[in-house]
Amino acid sequence: MPDLVHARERMVERQVARRGVRDARVLEAMREVPREAFVPEGLQEFAYDDAPLPIEAGQTISQPYIVGLMIEAAGIRPGDRVLEIGAGSGYAAAVMSRIAGQVYAIERHGALTELARARLQRLGYDNVELRTGDGTRGWPEAGPFDAILAAAGGPGVPQALKDQLDLGGRLVMPVGPTRDDQRLVRITRTSASHFEEDDLGAVRFVPLIGEQGWPDADAARRAPEPRSFRAPAEAPAASLIRAAAEPLPALDDPAFGALVDRFAEARVVLLGEASHGTSEFYRARAAITRRLIERHGFTIVAVEADWPDAASVDRYVRRRPSPKHAEPPFRRFPTWMWRNTDVEGFIEWLRGWNGDRPADTRVSFHGLDLYNLSASITGVLDYLDRVDPEAGKVARERYGCLTPWASEPQAYGRMALTSGYSRCERAVVTTLTDMLEKQLEYAASDGDDFLDASANARLVKNAEAYYRAVYYGAAESWNRRDTHMFETLCAVLEARGPDAKAVVWAHNSHIGDASKTEMGLVRDELNIGQLCRERFGRDAALIGFGTHGGEVACASDWGEPMEVKRINPSRPDSYERLAHDSGVERFLLDLREGVHEPLRQRLLDPRLERFIGVIYRPETERWSHYSGCSLPQQFDAWVWFDETSAVTPVPTAQREGVDETWPFGL
Repeated sequence: MPDLVHARERMVERQVARRGVRDARVLEAMREVPREAFVPEGLQEFAYDDAPLPIEAGQTISQPYIVGLMIEAAGIRPGDRVLEIGAGSGYAAAVMSRIAGQVYAIERHGALTELARARLQRLGYDNVELRTGDGTRGWPEAGPFDAILAAAGGPGVPQALKDQLDLGGRLVMPVGPTRDDQRLVRITRTSASHFEEDDLGAVRFVPLIGEQGWPDADAARRAPEPRSFRAPAEAPAASLIRAAAEPLPALDDPAFGALVDRFAEARVVLLGEASHGTSEFYRARAAITRRLIERHGFTIVAVEADWPDAASVDRYVRRRPSPKHAEPPFRRFPTWMWRNTDVEGFIEWLRGWNGDRPADTRVSFHGLDLYNLSASITGVLDYLDRVDPEAGKVARERYGCLTPWASEPQAYGRMALTSGYSRCERAVVTTLTDMLEKQLEYAASDGDDFLDASANARLVKNAEAYYRAVYYGAAESWNRRDTHMFETLCAVLEARGPDAKAVVWAHNSHIGDASKTEMGLVRDELNIGQLCRERFGRDAALIGFGTHGGEVACASDWGEPMEVKRINPSRPDSYERLAHDSGVERFLLDLREGVHEPLRQRLLDPRLERFIGVIYRPETERWSHYSGCSLPQQFDAWVWFDETSAVTPVPTAQREGVDETWPFGL
């Protein structure tokens, strides 16, 4: 469970204040009220996402920004009497109760009324009164009201609500003839019979059901799908994709990788995946990478794996000696991510390709991630013990403050919150800088060994900062992780020389430009794809992957056993559904400017895009696995497989007849 106090503060700052809500009372109230207390069990971790969430009775809790916007627009002040129509979970009433003198809230679903009442009582918010009824009639015996807010859209403002406004009172609600044509309006009573109206902009709300709203029979037809991004018009998008899609041959066809020849001049080609457990994504990346190696001189494969684990594979594929007692790679959760038959097949091909080629021309295999802190500490110390024993002694002392936490670095992050961390931070930074200052001396004997050791030292330095940041906020820890991945990639490119070219394998969330998605626009997150574009410009090619359905290897929670689950069909408001509706089974879509410009312009408006990682929760998929993106700005190309299958894990036992350095043995 994330740190919800910090998540609440980030929500207020990034989702509400940054979008223009300035009322200090509103912002402080939203900082005080725990939104996680107003969502169903199992959805608390999504409480501060920039999206509506489902609640009981088939209803939703509004997007946080909308709550802040409406309360600010109503101009609620201390001592005010406020009426809310559509209490729902009770969250908006709770926020208003921190400002107003008394809040009255009406909810037409009795079960929601009781749940909201219990939540408010549990929190001690005793200035809120709730009842079940027709909100369009208001609460005349409690009026007049200084402010009225309706969390549902009607064809017009009910006269009963206008009548219950006090002189100078403000009423805020969405109105419009259809669900797709709603405006948020503010009605201010200026005299007994005169009201002024302000238009606050386009919105989409569930229908206001009642005597002076929509009839109940129309509810299902009029109810909009709650979302944080409004889906653009459907009409020609799928047919434009069909016309622009370049059909792909079978994965085992040697011609499969040829469609990426257009990116062969890039310095870095980044290949994504929409899940960590889909066979087609791994096999497609392997086929594309083989093509780039065989035809276009790429000499580096860098993957979303830890450096020391990937180093075992690198020694195997480049036929370099392995250190004694080396830790077997990819033994920690999630083992199937890299210990699967598709990765094994590519590694065997790469070892064969390198064969008897000169050592300096062999293709290397590297990990960009930073989780295996223990193995990296060992790698640094073993290296220094060999090449500079005195430096090894110093490094061992410096790493002493981290060593007790190396096998459980999350515990170090918790400790650092209360115990201070400057000693460890200075120690790991100094160890790396000392090694880099002696680069010429150390690398003279074996440049590959120095690269390995310095990368491990960089991992230790950045992992120390990462595990501290985990307890301060998701954006900071994510940014440290992806910045580390980018720094490691740049170090490998530099070590292999000015003409070196790299292929990167990582999740779409890492290789798609974060600045063109909710990651960057809302959560202030960056990623390796964005950093590569900023550093390499057109010499970085970002290629994403997607699927509509099938099966995926995954877990239900971190550390739990691997399962194979069915993937839900893609949502109607997603890019994946447009691709599915094109009717093309597998294809490449070139998204660069000027290639398919009518399609690119149509796809620029943000839609939802699915991200399945190690964990997959189909029951909460909209909130746990979809995020808003602008696909043509996020990627240079998109590879599509309509139906996909799960990866097959590799057994851990040493196989007969294989080299003893085989990296997938015990």
